Amino acid sequence: MPIRLPGSPARSLLRKLIAAGLRAADPCHAIPHSVSHTGQSLRVGRKTYDLSRFKRVFAVGAGKASARMAQALEHVLGSRLEGGFIVVKTGHGVPTERIKIVEAAHPIPDHAGLLAAGRLRTLIQDFTPRDLLFVLLSGGASSLLPAPVSGVTLANTQRTTRLLLRCGATIREMNAVRKHLSLLKGGGLAASTHATIVTLILSDVIGDDLGTIGSGPTAPDSTTFADAIDVLRRYGLWSTAPEGIRRHLLAGKHGRASETLKAGSPKLLRVQHHIVGNNSGMLRAVVRTAQSAGLQTILSRPALVGEAQEAARRFTSLAKPYLTGRKKSMRPVCIIAGGEPTVTMTGRGKGGRAQEFAAAAAFDLDGIPNAWLAAIGTDGTDGPTEVAGAVVSGTTLAQAKQRGIDLHSVLRRHDTYSAFKTLGSHIYTGPTGTNVNDLYLLLLL
Repeated sequence: MPIRLPGSPARSLLRKLIAAGLRAADPCHAIPHSVSHTGQSLRVGRKTYDLSRFKRVFAVGAGKASARMAQALEHVLGSRLEGGFIVVKTGHGVPTERIKIVEAAHPIPDHAGLLAAGRLRTLIQDFTPRDLLFVLLSGGASSLLPAPVSGVTLANTQRTTRLLLRCGATIREMNAVRKHLSLLKGGGLAASTHATIVTLILSDVIGDDLGTIGSGPTAPDSTTFADAIDVLRRYGLWSTAPEGIRRHLLAGKHGRASETLKAGSPKLLRVQHHIVGNNSGMLRAVVRTAQSAGLQTILSRPALVGEAQEAARRFTSLAKPYLTGRKKSMRPVCIIAGGEPTVTMTGRGKGGRAQEFAAAAAFDLDGIPNAWLAAIGTDGTDGPTEVAGAVVSGTTLAQAKQRGIDLHSVLRRHDTYSAFKTLGSHIYTGPTGTNVNDLYLLLLL
């Protein structure tokens, strides 16, 4: 895929490192490593299935990378795959032969997603244990399969999603709420069918918690209605949440609405989960590529989380020993990290966590020669924008001042997109077909 970066002496190297990470996380590379098919034998991870025992092999799923996952599964299973139904973010569809791809909105669910969720539930409700159902799951599935419970409207779901996105809640906190408002999340998909289920997961969650990735449609949920209410109260959203949402959550807390599927449920005995790719695997590929390019390579652990601006400062601090002379390197240095920072919106700006991260890092790199930082969302769309992220350097602040851009004000308004567009600092990839969180690179050449 084409990776467009702003011009700089580091552009070729940055492109090489980013490409290595995206290639490692590509489902068409990852799924064949985990799934193989020979005759009547199907291997998924360490488990083998005898296909002669199944009447049908079908696939459903959702997520930004699920269309590419569908392509890969079609290639592995060939004619043994009867069909399928996948929901992807608008613009992220790819050609498939047996699996139907439909598009819906992300991150705010829309009517197309509502219809798709209903169709998916109808497709799988008559399946039996003699039907093998692949569930292809990647980040974004929560928004793409809204399926609100009775008494909760799509408009209720949309408003609550907007509130959660703006308040800076973590993905786990957001999903604690969303799982208790949906017929498919929190194990709901597994509960909607009697099929034998194999869930293939491209993880966009640090730590790969099965209950959090895509809101865990085939996984047990450790959260409760009370937890969902606590999240809304913690962020001051309870009084502004739609009445239908509050009514349902309170009903659930008092035992008048069904809880999500919990660990130990018999309905989960026929489910296998297998993670085909994640942020850690992507980072390992980037590290290998950096080392082969002759760079002194430092992998930052743990993954970067929390507010994007604060995470950026923690990341750039790793370079300070080299910049102050306390540490010396005979080779160029590459510092690598993955992560899932958040942005608490306080204005009406446009941007994303990778762009926010890059703008904050520009202050720590100011005036440092031969230093470049790239921040990129691996799905190719950072926040509600068409760009993947941004590149900054030791000259970014000076360039911004020359253009009349106050980056302090930009960060206060969370309006990083317009600033980086003016500066020509954006990274463009288009939809990448994958989604394993973010990649952060700092080069000292």
